[in-house]
Amino acid sequence: MASVLIQVLSVFAGTWFAWSFLKRFVLKDPFAHLQGPPSPSVITGCMEMLFSKEGLGYHDQLVKTYGRLFRVPGLFNSTLIYVYDPKALHHILIKDTHIFEEGSDFLLTNKTVWGKGLVAVVGDDHRRQRKILNPAFSIKHMREMTPTFYGIVHKLRDSITKQVSQGEEKIDILSWMTRTALELIGQSGFGYSFDNLEHDAPEHPYSASIKNYLYVPQSALLPLHVLLVFTHDLAILIRSAVNAPLIMLPRIFLLPYVHNLGSPRFRRAVIDALPWKGLHDVRDIADVMDKTAVEIFESSKRALKDSESDMSQRVGGGKDIMSILLRENINASVEDKLPDEEILAQISTFIFAGMDTTSNALARTIDLLGEHQDIQDKLRKEISEACGSHEGDLDYDTLTQLPFLDAVCRESLRLHPPSPFIMREAIADGVLPVSKPIITKDGREINEVFVPKGTMLFLSLHQCNREPEIWGPDAAEWNPERWMSPLPSTVTDARIPGIYSNMMTFLGGPRSCIGFKFSQLEMKTVLSVLVQRFKFAPSGKKVVWQNNGIMQPTTEDAPLTAMGLRKLHLPVHISLVNPE
Repeated sequence: MASVLIQVLSVFAGTWFAWSFLKRFVLKDPFAHLQGPPSPSVITGCMEMLFSKEGLGYHDQLVKTYGRLFRVPGLFNSTLIYVYDPKALHHILIKDTHIFEEGSDFLLTNKTVWGKGLVAVVGDDHRRQRKILNPAFSIKHMREMTPTFYGIVHKLRDSITKQVSQGEEKIDILSWMTRTALELIGQSGFGYSFDNLEHDAPEHPYSASIKNYLYVPQSALLPLHVLLVFTHDLAILIRSAVNAPLIMLPRIFLLPYVHNLGSPRFRRAVIDALPWKGLHDVRDIADVMDKTAVEIFESSKRALKDSESDMSQRVGGGKDIMSILLRENINASVEDKLPDEEILAQISTFIFAGMDTTSNALARTIDLLGEHQDIQDKLRKEISEACGSHEGDLDYDTLTQLPFLDAVCRESLRLHPPSPFIMREAIADGVLPVSKPIITKDGREINEVFVPKGTMLFLSLHQCNREPEIWGPDAAEWNPERWMSPLPSTVTDARIPGIYSNMMTFLGGPRSCIGFKFSQLEMKTVLSVLVQRFKFAPSGKKVVWQNNGIMQPTTEDAPLTAMGLRKLHLPVHISLVNPE
């Protein structure tokens, strides 16, 4: 079997090389007039640097040199368009979505590993799924879920209180935020509890599987792609390593042609038969995730069908996203109904989308509050005063309207979007207009760029959120006070197409983040409870934020995992505001 795969890969690689040679030496490059960095490699272009986990410094250098739209060498002398110009982003994400879509290999990968869920479908299928899901993410539903959020965050607060009851302690805040985010999406998303949030409690197998997958190194990623080729609807997280140049090749060459080879049972038998430990490790991780997703789905269906069951006795009180989704689906028209396959696919999609991004955003915000004691004190004062005039927890409207808490969350999400970039593909010829003229290689100014079918576009959310000409000279600084007064006209005039607060963090248009209100509620609930109880201070460790598709923290002296990678963690000094 391995020899067959190698032969198939060789055939497609040879075809790709021949086509690349033809494009390079015979066909005219449609972007030859655009500026951009030179290619360091005929095979990988600039892809290794673009997707490097060593942070975003290379991106900063590129935009400083070449502006808001430029060409970047890709695999085998292909050309990518790097863009963060607001007008161009508006056309890509809103006006011309019929031209600029998720890349075909990206969609196929998502379908293979997530199932036919929201991130794996386009067009009518995407609109149909989104229509059924929208009620579960409405403000009305956020209000109903707020007590569930508080119940979980109070458990978190009590567990950390026990850790610091004898004085200040250095605590890995990333671990706590990840556990909390998983429990929040578990209870409010699916009526399912993953974690009792007790210190040193044993991990749920699903949580352990996620953590184990985070540490899959480059050398172990080939088994993953064999798994991608021979499995169906497994809930595996495909992180940024999928976009590493050498990992892209088997995905691009093999997956479109053999993902349906034989039956699922046949493909599983092939995996089990291969004497490949790395492949079996990834298989076992996927099995745990898939088993848990099926368990959640079947439990939700049983509860809904049992007319005698008291939904209020379910975890989350029967107000979870899955319960609402199933009820909406029952009442949907025939053409809008989602099959079980598509509902099941949403589970792992929402778990990963709701856990990894927000947990890292929260951990980073707490770390920033530790570095800026004056901002932390001001935030604590606002929260304490609001809580002092209320009995019990703040209601949804009061919590979400606290101005400085809102400013802190907005600024963290602006400056540090958890996912710094996305990709799009031109599925037809199109034109991208820009708000600021592009200077070509020969010094001409142009106001639009023709984009032929098949072009890949690299959309930098990170750079759009930090553009000094839009956000001002302090654009690269964390300054929540900017949100306490009207934003400068340069921000509003830029017409940034983001769904949230003139920023691109949650995207814009029909494929914007459906759960952005959920994420905001999560951040504000956690911060309002923890900042009132605890003081945060830097640990003294040098924190390094790695670009793994999602920005994740480690430290320069972090211990190595069994796979030789630095452990993901974010140590913070924590103490009680009012020690007893």
